[in-house]
Amino acid sequence: MPLVYVTRKEQFNAAHKLYNPNWSDEKNEHIFGPCANKNWHGHNYDLWVTVKGEPNPETGFVVDLKDLSQLIRSTVIEKLDHKNLNLDVPFMFGLLSSTENLAIQVWIQLEQPIANLGCRLHSVRIAETERNSVEYFGS
Repeated sequence: MPLVYVTRKEQFNAAHKLYNPNWSDEKNEHIFGPCANKNWHGHNYDLWVTVKGEPNPETGFVVDLKDLSQLIRSTVIEKLDHKNLNLDVPFMFGLLSSTENLAIQVWIQLEQPIANLGCRLHSVRIAETERNSVEYFGS
């Protein structure tokens, strides 16, 4: 059977601040610019989760998209949506809330639950703005 890739897009809104506590305020502002705003800032994030596998001969599906959507929503979206990434999201505690780190942590949250659906996680892509996105393929 051929290997097929299936992608589900979800969205969430979240606030964050890029700030390294080991640096001065001036260095944080120089490196992170407005993203180091002491009063936080937010984004309307787009999340694409791509899985891979062989289509089930009885359904033709790699994964039931309804099941994949529910899994993504319960595993990550409900924990991220309308939250502060720095303060409210346990899997982001102690990390700089860059989109790169967020993509890695979303992967970690999703990898095993997606395997339980009978397919494998291929990539996590997060767009912070229309022009900036990060894609992670696991380690």
